[in-house]
This record gives sequence, structure tokens and C-alpha cells, in this order.
Amino acid sequence: MSENRLRKLLEQNRRLHEQLELPRIATSEASRSLITYVTQTRDYLVPSVWGTPPEDRWTPKRSGLACCNIL
Repeated sequence: MSENRLRKLLEQNRRLHEQLELPRIATSEASRSLITYVTQTRDYLVPSVWGTPPEDRWTPKRSGLACCNIL
């Protein structure tokens, strides 16, 4: 019983050491990076901010009527 418990503790200790060695960045740096990304990356799902997306030449042109297929 004690050998099994020791093995579990050693495994948990190894996993905790792996987590400790993961690279980390400061919260201020992560926040700055997120703000930069959000302000420089266009998100056309928010048309009030970024406007409508440009025409995509690879999508087929649709006629004036939209169609919907229901299966």
C-alpha cells in the first residue's frame, strides 16, 4: 500500500515540476499583447466597428434572392 502511495506522490511531484518549468509571461505583457491584437485585427463580425468585409473573389456570386435548402 505504501509503495503505491509513494509512486503516486512521485508522479504528482514530477507533473508539478513540469508545470513549474513552463514559460510564463507577466500579466501586463499578456494584456498589452491582447490589446494590440484586438485593435489591429479586423473582426467583420462587429460591422459597427470594422465595416462590411471586402468582396471575396473565391466565393460564388449570388443572385439578388437568397435561397435556403431544408432537408
